[in-house]
Amino acid sequence: MSSKLLVGALATEFKMVSKMIDLYCAAHHNTNKACDTCQSLKEYAEMRLDRCPYGESKPTCNKCPIHCYKNAEKVQMRLVMRYSGPWMLFTHPILAVRHLINERKSVPDKLVPKNSNRHKRLSKSDAKRIL
Repeated sequence: MSSKLLVGALATEFKMVSKMIDLYCAAHHNTNKACDTCQSLKEYAEMRLDRCPYGESKPTCNKCPIHCYKNAEKVQMRLVMRYSGPWMLFTHPILAVRHLINERKSVPDKLVPKNSNRHKRLSKSDAKRIL
């Protein structure tokens, strides 16, 4: 599943999360496509990535000092990642290795104001409306 909202590193992150959810759903819910619960988790993850205040310099979620997921979604995503993480090396090795490399990056010291993908996307659409 690709994102209509995200670009660059955030789109790659969403692709990784989306593949992990697909693996989990196929194994636990016996479906070829994401069930309603897993689809809503994908949409929630996309929204959270879109609104991440770190933007393109976002650290991996387990290192992030800002925990933006609601409790229920956090528990669900933790289950997905715990199951799918090891399987990603076999099914999507490039994405898995890229994610492992990103985990080694440090968390940015300061948040840049108005750095979220959502803010940038909306400011571009506002600029187009003015023209």
